[in-house]
Amino acid sequence: MRMRIGIALSLMVSLMAAPTFAQQDVTSEAAGLAKDVIEQQITAFLNDDATTAYSFASPEIKSVFPNAERFFEMVKKSYGPVYRPGNYAFGRNQVSPDGTVAYQEVLISAPDGKDWAVYYELKRQRNGQFAINGVRMKRETNSQGI
Repeated sequence: MRMRIGIALSLMVSLMAAPTFAQQDVTSEAAGLAKDVIEQQITAFLNDDATTAYSFASPEIKSVFPNAERFFEMVKKSYGPVYRPGNYAFGRNQVSPDGTVAYQEVLISAPDGKDWAVYYELKRQRNGQFAINGVRMKRETNSQGI
């Protein structure tokens, strides 16, 4: 009898934990996809590949910058550390409960030696991939480097 109760309790705990594990899987998968998109865009910037870099921008960003050249010039002018990072590392991330929006921190040491915290917002598209929907940069004055 005790064994049956123990098995029943174990089964109940497992079933109750399943949604938590499923949520963790959605979060981990989304965070990984978001990092991949950012990494590929940074690589495109480093290779001066405007077309590829632009391909990772969300439709909202593309509506403001209707072609790759205008987008690329804006990034060069306004987001120098993103366009030409020295070293960079991924920091904290957060994913919406439904996995449709991801936020990713990237810590960048620019070639001039200044450190930046860069915050990406990515939105999942209809094809399941993430697209970069916005970037904010904050000068990290207290950083000890990466």
